[in-house]
Amino acid sequence: MVIYNDIEKLHEMLLKKETTPEKLVQEALAKTREVEEKYNAFVTIIDNPHITEVSINLLSGIPYGIKDNYSTKGILSTGSSNTLKDYVPFFNATAVQKLEEAGAIPVNKTALDEFGMGGTGTTCATGPVKNPWNPKRMCGGSSAGSACAVASGVYPFALGSDTGDSIRKPAAFCGIVGYKPTYGMISRFGLFPFASSLDHCGVLTRSVKDAAIVVDAMKGIDEKDATTWDSANIHLAASLNKEVKGKKLFYIKELVELDNYQNPSEELKNHLANFHKTLEILTSLGITVVPVSIDKTLLNALPSVYVCISCAEATSNMSNLTGIIFGPRGEGKTPEEMMKDHRTKGFSPLIKRRFIIGSYILQKENQERYFVNAQRVRRLIVDKMKELFQQYDALIMPAGSGIAPYLENNQEMIDNDETRVLEEHLQIGNFGGFPSITIPNGFIDEMPVGINITGNCYDDENVLNIAYALESEMPYKGQIAKEGHHE
Repeated sequence: MVIYNDIEKLHEMLLKKETTPEKLVQEALAKTREVEEKYNAFVTIIDNPHITEVSINLLSGIPYGIKDNYSTKGILSTGSSNTLKDYVPFFNATAVQKLEEAGAIPVNKTALDEFGMGGTGTTCATGPVKNPWNPKRMCGGSSAGSACAVASGVYPFALGSDTGDSIRKPAAFCGIVGYKPTYGMISRFGLFPFASSLDHCGVLTRSVKDAAIVVDAMKGIDEKDATTWDSANIHLAASLNKEVKGKKLFYIKELVELDNYQNPSEELKNHLANFHKTLEILTSLGITVVPVSIDKTLLNALPSVYVCISCAEATSNMSNLTGIIFGPRGEGKTPEEMMKDHRTKGFSPLIKRRFIIGSYILQKENQERYFVNAQRVRRLIVDKMKELFQQYDALIMPAGSGIAPYLENNQEMIDNDETRVLEEHLQIGNFGGFPSITIPNGFIDEMPVGINITGNCYDDENVLNIAYALESEMPYKGQIAKEGHHE
């Protein structure tokens, strides 16, 4: 299929009139329906999208997908929640508006864990999203539908959001690229807020260069988001040159050296062996890779700090979901009864659990013990990373502890305490707002795994270039998911 090509190739074909935007959209919509039937990846299919003209802009005429927690003018935007099952916004998120101005064509809204609060892709109001490499396994979350669609070849890119690892983990599980830039590089205006100090907009693609091209189009100062900053002097795609000799990377010794695990599974053994094999490729490129030890007490605090901060911020952010302002009305004789009915019936058990945790943390008598202490530990973690980024260009790590779990094991958190921090360390990128990218790193048991590169704030060009150089030495760029086997 023509749509399987990368952005630059599709643009070239459009300019040469070897294809048209109409044909690309038709292909993307046909593939959308096929993927929806097999893997349940979408909330809304946009059957008659506005066809744009081809211009010098690389994204003009190219179809793409939008995670359903981005506001889209005149198009259903549910956040994969029954509390917004009929919500049609009157405005676009800034990121969507910028892509519209670039001429890109949205063809669907992709499913996610309800309001982005989950790492499995199983709490979507439309049902679980299945992994295109093996439908018995999950895609990860929360950007499950976007990852599934890009991996299946529906289009070259889809929008995602990342609060803990919600772009980068699904990318790893689906064998594609997931990139969240420095906090504030892309405006969050119009993104349904989950945890505002952790939320990042980003993209899922099948190559590093495509990720750079898309973020180049979306980034910039936005008066509607006070956390945005001037990135006009950052040119992600143009700076990709594979010149990485002399770069220095580090990995966290406690998490990726097998000796630190008492009862490692075969999957973990293979996963870490695969990671260390990739480090040899980096060394061959002239990059120095060094093990660094970080206080285990600090590392073990990562998941708890994330839960405290994210649940507290989510409880505050989503207090407006009352069924009074928008969303289906609840039943009751008083506003309080109506709100209680709306929220009780509308939210999934996972969301309600997180709201209860967040409310408890924010109670006056608990704030110091939980919320404020979590912020203190977050600062310790971020300070440690910034100290290391003075010496090293980036942190390199496996994107998780193994391959995508089976859907039947769809517990919210990984039960294995031994690998818990390895599974959730990507949260570091959200704590510090650091640029972070996951790229494919081979296969274990015929399922894809990923490797992650995280760098210092505003150093996105460097981070992407290291990923670009590594990607060029491995055979996984542009791969399309194939059930049951890989090539």
